[in-house]
Amino acid sequence: MSPLVLVVLAYLVGATPTSYWVGRLVFGIDLRTRGSGNLGATNTFRVLGWKAAIPVAVVDIAKGWLPVWLFPRLHGEAPWEWALAYAAAAVVGHSFSFWVRFQGGKGVATSAGALLALAPWGVLVAFVTWLVVVVSTRIVSLASLAAAIVLPLALFFLPHRGGNALEAFSLALAVFVFWAHRANLQRLLRGEEHRFGAKREGG
Repeated sequence: MSPLVLVVLAYLVGATPTSYWVGRLVFGIDLRTRGSGNLGATNTFRVLGWKAAIPVAVVDIAKGWLPVWLFPRLHGEAPWEWALAYAAAAVVGHSFSFWVRFQGGKGVATSAGALLALAPWGVLVAFVTWLVVVVSTRIVSLASLAAAIVLPLALFFLPHRGGNALEAFSLALAVFVFWAHRANLQRLLRGEEHRFGAKREGG
């Protein structure tokens, strides 16, 4: 199968609006109009609770992992760097889904899933960083930003598939995550960012 076709398929996989469908079909709520308006697992938790957020997070991770793990096995002799194109397409699909007028999540879970297929040890370090920051500050956005910084650093020291290309890709993902969290950064600087455990919306 052509790698270009697989890039399009990776976008379509990433574009699956998991939290939007869960919110509308199960709870009758459009998450774009509640909480932060973001279609990711954090806003799903904030508005709908952990029973909805956990499956949303798992699927969002899988949306990144599946194309990067599976698609290179379908494109024959194409260079392995196409895996990075599949990862990027999945993250873009998650953040700019055609199903919901090119809205979406911030790409953290889908990025983690994509890199899990290529650099599981680096992702483990980033996840531990994320968990430590969440537990100590109860601010998920701060934890996501910290993980985005730590991951490229971890890849310089830990084994992974991809060499310099993957390290550069992880830096590009970190920049994207910071851009996607620009509103969160402003709230963090003002001391107004939402803390994990605060009363959620929607019952």
